Amino acid sequence: MKTSTNNVSEIISLVLRAVAMAMAVAAIVMSILGAADANTVVTLLSIGLFTLALDALDRGPEPE
Repeated sequence: MKTSTNNVSEIISLVLRAVAMAMAVAAIVMSILGAADANTVVTLLSIGLFTLALDALDRGPEPE
């Protein structure tokens, strides 16, 4: 059963990091195209940062 839990945790981590990357790319592209104002770009980057924080919390402290 431990393997199944480990796989789920790895998938969640991957999804959270992918969302962060997607938010960063979307913010850059929308900025370049002039399709978003500063508030929208900051919101997108904030969502990405939040997902990275969730990923770090899910992983826990690094082993020494």
